[in-house]
Amino acid sequence: MTSTPPHPHPSAARRRDSSAQDGPRRLRHPRAEAATPTRTLHTGPRRPRSRRIAYLYLAPALALYTAFVVLPWLHTMWLSLFEWDGVTPGTWAGLDNYRAVLADPALRASILHALGFIGFYSLLPIALGLLLAAVIGGRSGRRYPVSRTILFLPQIIPLVAVGVTWKWMYATDGIVNQTLRLVGLGSITRAWLGDFTWAYVAVGLVGTWVMLGLCLIVFQAGIQKIDSSLYEAARLDGAGPVAEFFAVTLPGLRAEIAVAMTITVISALASFDVVYVTTGGGPGDSTTVPGVLIYRLAFTNGEVGAACALAVVLSALIALIVLAISRITREKT
Repeated sequence: MTSTPPHPHPSAARRRDSSAQDGPRRLRHPRAEAATPTRTLHTGPRRPRSRRIAYLYLAPALALYTAFVVLPWLHTMWLSLFEWDGVTPGTWAGLDNYRAVLADPALRASILHALGFIGFYSLLPIALGLLLAAVIGGRSGRRYPVSRTILFLPQIIPLVAVGVTWKWMYATDGIVNQTLRLVGLGSITRAWLGDFTWAYVAVGLVGTWVMLGLCLIVFQAGIQKIDSSLYEAARLDGAGPVAEFFAVTLPGLRAEIAVAMTITVISALASFDVVYVTTGGGPGDSTTVPGVLIYRLAFTNGEVGAACALAVVLSALIALIVLAISRITREKT
């Protein structure tokens, strides 16, 4: 029995064994290796060319927005600096129109009325929309589809038609008073839109009815994106429907609440159609809002400069409130 003698150079044997295990190696010329380019992964910001392409796609929308929103608003600011009746040449007034807007009690009262409408146009619809989305919406999104459709109908009906309908319903012999008499509450019937105390509430409830369907649809869409495992975990912890709503549904709808609040607050501050059709700002000035005053100043009193100044103040107020809403509802990262 013969044995293989040990290799006189162990390191050479190890190199030979390792090369045998790795398989044959391809010999490369040093110049060939130097000529081979190395690929690097670009993880930095996008190239400026991509941004230019994005702006190119946005250009048509930006052009339309500039033509029909930005330029008219700038022209309104320019007109607010003049005392002008809309026909004869205007005279330079500087900031006098703005001083009149801030000093006139009627103009300040109209802004306060618009701020009060936030409760009817925004807070009530959002609260009721959250409740209805949790009750009639459901996780499947298929429960009570007829109810959701009926509640959303005010969004597709012109607001002028809404105002005319509710004006008839609030009349002395309208359906509201007839229903109250039917249930034995005839003592509280009245001409709702002609009452100094209740006209403001009556008009505000119309705004609640209009905005409720929008809030419901927005919240129902938001519920569908909440992870169902969160609801299962809440049930395993013993949470009931109410605790499940406050622990899972409400935090999950933070973005949708911000969207609904922004839309409804703008509608409250810029309200005009329903108020003008139902009460015209009356009785007295109890339901007067800036939109109605702007119309009166421009087309009835011939004070276009003052109307433009009030419009600029109103737009600035809306922008500040919307900015505050976006800051408050912004998700923390």
